[in-house]
Amino acid sequence: MLEKIRSEIELVHRHLGVIRVVAALQPIGIMKLAEVTGEPSHRIRYSLKVLEAQGYIRASPAGAVITGAAGEMLANFDVEIDTLIALLEEMRGVNTP
Repeated sequence: MLEKIRSEIELVHRHLGVIRVVAALQPIGIMKLAEVTGEPSHRIRYSLKVLEAQGYIRASPAGAVITGAAGEMLANFDVEIDTLIALLEEMRGVNTP
């Protein structure tokens, strides 16, 4: 039941790692991103495609760069994670009568 959620969290974790590396080293290309993150280039390409579609990064002639939307998302990320953690903590006692 929770495997789908785990898979989505792992994917978001990878995307977040890509955003953080792009923010630190921008502009950066796919091969350098793969080297720095340790992820295969096909996964980096997918993450970049998703992140670009969501407006968090954009392509430039020199490589990927973050957008203002990424900065806002990163600034609010801890609050969003805390909200999710609180929801999961509520769920912890669901099977207890």
